[in-house]
Amino acid sequence: MGTIQVKLGKFRPVAFFNSGELKCNRGDIVILEVDRGVEYGEVLSDAHFVCKAKVESVGGNVIRLATAEDLKRIEDNKKKAREAIATAVKKIAESKLDMQIVKCEYSFDGAKVIFFFTAEGRVDFRELVKDLARIFKVRIELKQIGVRDKSKVVGGFGICGRDLCCASYMKSFHPLTIKMSKEQGLPLNPSKISGTCGRIKCCMAYEYAVYREYSRDMPRLGEKINTPDGKGKVVDLNILRRCATVDLGDGKFIKMTYPAKE
Repeated sequence: MGTIQVKLGKFRPVAFFNSGELKCNRGDIVILEVDRGVEYGEVLSDAHFVCKAKVESVGGNVIRLATAEDLKRIEDNKKKAREAIATAVKKIAESKLDMQIVKCEYSFDGAKVIFFFTAEGRVDFRELVKDLARIFKVRIELKQIGVRDKSKVVGGFGICGRDLCCASYMKSFHPLTIKMSKEQGLPLNPSKISGTCGRIKCCMAYEYAVYREYSRDMPRLGEKINTPDGKGKVVDLNILRRCATVDLGDGKFIKMTYPAKE
């Protein structure tokens, strides 16, 4: 029995599903049997990729590849979701709740509506759930998400001109620290190292391990060192080229290259 990675719906997490003998390719839309109903999702695994998921982590079974009728139903659900957002926003305003609806999604079988929202703190939305359940007559779920999750859901473009990493291919977020920027010699200017979400860019972590390894035996910026031409202060570093520019005073500068480790 095959196991594939599938992104549930449009905005929900990635999970493993049993595909059985059904052949699924990356990008296929499939109909899924889950714990409390029927869902749809997009296959993220390549056809030749063998997932090593534990049995207990499998979220359900793949029923079939989506048919033309299934795809029409998905589009109809998206239209209903847009209308549901307008209703929810109105109810939130009436209840004077400090929360903002980001996106809404219907389950494939239409038995559940999921609202994704942001808020500064905890929000008591129990009465709101009851009101929405009376209006839509289906199960209602409200999920509070953070600013990084909001960017992932809404999407957009980064300063590089490409689709946001979180919205295009990343399955989950990895830890980020200001130390990653320091190690790569980047200016600690929030406008330079922050993404559209206002947090440190996810790409700060991509080359962090390489920069950390290459800078291990190099001097730090501002450090005073001895050179063949005398004592000086390190004023510039090129970690990837393993070069340091040293100010010897009296307008004299030299560049020193540090041999890379085998």
